[in-house]
Amino acid sequence: MSNMRDVCKCDNQHHHEKEEHRCNGCVCDQLRRLQTATEVDVFLRGGTVLEDVVFISLDRKNCCAIFTDPTTEPGSTLIVDCEEIQAIRIEAA
Repeated sequence: MSNMRDVCKCDNQHHHEKEEHRCNGCVCDQLRRLQTATEVDVFLRGGTVLEDVVFISLDRKNCCAIFTDPTTEPGSTLIVDCEEIQAIRIEAA
């Protein structure tokens, strides 16, 4: 009998697609496609706005979007749950 705690070792494509799309929502989808080093404004639930931050990456496993703020706090890192972002504005190049 199989132990329920065994790790899935399947090659089921549907299973892997489900893991890949764990972070739901429009903004998470846009961040998946956004080129790194893109300057954006981030509008969080509750009304907070992070202006002129630079997108670094999106961790698809835990939905953490990583940004830097080179103007207000040089060298700082902002980590935001992409599911808590209501909107992003991509700065014009």
